[in-house]
Amino acid sequence: MLTTDSRMERVNDEGAGGGHAGGPAEEAAREPGGDKPGGGRRWRRIAGRACTVAAFLFVLAALVAPAELTRLTPAAFARIPVEGIAGVALILVVPARARRYVAGAAGALLGLLLVLKVMDIGFEAVMFRPFDLVLDWPLLGPAVEFVEKSSGRTGAIGVLVLAAVLAAAVAVLMSLSALRLARAAARHRRTSVRAAAALGTVWVLCAALGVQAADGLPVASRSTAVLAYDHTVQVRASLNDGEEFAEAAAVDAFRGTPPDRLLTGLRGKDVVLAFVESYGRSALEHPEYAAQVGGVLDAGTRRLDEAGFSARSGWLTSPTTGGGSWLAHATLLSGLWVDNEQRYRTLVNSDRFTLNQAFQRAGSRTVALMPAITRTWPEGGFFGYDKVYDSRNIGYRGPRFAFATMPDQYTLSVLQRNELAAGDRAPVMAEAALVSSHAPWAAIPRQVPWDQVGDGSVFQGMGKGDDAPWPPPDEIRGEYRKSIEYTLNTLISYVETYGDDDTVLVFLGDHQPSPVLAGQGASRDVPITVVAKDEAVLAKISGWGWQDGLKPAKNGPVWPMHAFRDRFLTAFGG
Repeated sequence: MLTTDSRMERVNDEGAGGGHAGGPAEEAAREPGGDKPGGGRRWRRIAGRACTVAAFLFVLAALVAPAELTRLTPAAFARIPVEGIAGVALILVVPARARRYVAGAAGALLGLLLVLKVMDIGFEAVMFRPFDLVLDWPLLGPAVEFVEKSSGRTGAIGVLVLAAVLAAAVAVLMSLSALRLARAAARHRRTSVRAAAALGTVWVLCAALGVQAADGLPVASRSTAVLAYDHTVQVRASLNDGEEFAEAAAVDAFRGTPPDRLLTGLRGKDVVLAFVESYGRSALEHPEYAAQVGGVLDAGTRRLDEAGFSARSGWLTSPTTGGGSWLAHATLLSGLWVDNEQRYRTLVNSDRFTLNQAFQRAGSRTVALMPAITRTWPEGGFFGYDKVYDSRNIGYRGPRFAFATMPDQYTLSVLQRNELAAGDRAPVMAEAALVSSHAPWAAIPRQVPWDQVGDGSVFQGMGKGDDAPWPPPDEIRGEYRKSIEYTLNTLISYVETYGDDDTVLVFLGDHQPSPVLAGQGASRDVPITVVAKDEAVLAKISGWGWQDGLKPAKNGPVWPMHAFRDRFLTAFGG
């Protein structure tokens, strides 16, 4: 209506005389709080800004997070990612219609890279190396099986489902975060351009000056780009790995060796090849283990010397660490470097001449004691065993020790009772997997008199079953050490009790334990020892430069594990 001062005034819809301009509804809209319209808009703005900040932090964390567990510190996230600066620039130059698709795709890719980074962290923590996108997928099966054996089937299924859900959620949430940030950058174009230019300048200066955050990480971060590049190169190399392995496998100087020239220096001997789970160089040199484990080896050297035995020890470099024991077994027995599942599958489907087959061709009965095998094991035929003892036919009636189905003492007792105690028989070559020192070190057996081992019932009360919990973090190293001491003492006691002039024991580690136990930067070296009463046996390896006794010298020679087969066959050949 027209007022007396000639100004137009809006009239309340309910009629004239409704009060001042705007009315009570508009007045209420200006008051904060509750479910009033103005308050609702304000809280939506606050929530929207909080979501934008959360999206920014999520993307930033994905871009700058290191791929090594030990570098995951707060300082690692206070860095400038060049990928983020490039992403802002890209969003601002693409056409508006394409912006949503570019941001969504980039976010999903970043989410997948974050999942890959987490996989790298896990593999670095356990196996001292990043995840291989081509060759490592088969390892997920044994990983789930390990969780099932150590934590139960329900725990394994729960972990598997949770991992799949989290991986999918990360990719989706990262895509949504990138979309939100792209919209924000487009709305505030001028501010975004200035921020990107300023951060880009700082990034270049920090890169040129080598400015670093804590733990030696550069402030000028490009970790995600490097991650993507490294894995791209890795994929190319892994795809060519099969051809390289086939070329190496085609060269075999011993395949055609006649039986009368094989292992002549061990004729009539019973040779026991024992792999000690997770027995790595760190067990002898890490400050938390060296004194105790070294003491066991020194005492064992004296005990065996009193029993008439001598020993020599050296080092081998395993193709794996933290896990993948079968890769080490295959490497030592085949004389080929088997460091991934593809190579292992190729090997066991080939006609490669193994150390077991050499003994078999030379007239020995070959047996394997594999207590951790709980199902059909077709690879046994490839290696050349006349008999395989596994958890299903070994006759054990005692408790389970988390992952270890039985104590190592029982495994060696079966070897003695079923194979070596017979009078009129062929020489035996036995490969034994001793797994009492396998993770999770939740239950460690105690030695009992050998004549009381029986069917293993004597061990009742020592085991903790499939669902045994891992030791607390402050105790796990001590439990690992005790497990190594147990197995070493068991081997020494076995030779003292049952060894004779025709006994030859070769025992070695399959790989180092995980970095949590071995320490960051640990090598892949494992100890190896040959024990015999017949001095002629050790004379055959006198040129190897190995240390007398059960403990190798710190500066002793180190061979790659695949070199052992050829050196062994050469030393003891005709």
